[in-house]
Amino acid sequence: MGRGRQKAKHTKVARELKYFSPDTNYNALERELTGHPVDDERLDEDLAKWPEYEPSTSEEPDRYVDTYATEDEQKRA
Repeated sequence: MGRGRQKAKHTKVARELKYFSPDTNYNALERELTGHPVDDERLDEDLAKWPEYEPSTSEEPDRYVDTYATEDEQKRA
């Protein structure tokens, strides 16, 4: 393909991407941003496998725990 045809094709694709507006599910976006619980069975299964990733219910922010740190390093943190 010649350079002119290639550039025209890229321009066409770029224009389509620029003006493409997919349908947005604003209700799902609001639930995600406000932190309302989502009824998702896969999420429940994953949280059962890895309970350390379950969101905390306390008012304190989650603290990162370095599992590879020595005892002295953990006490300092």
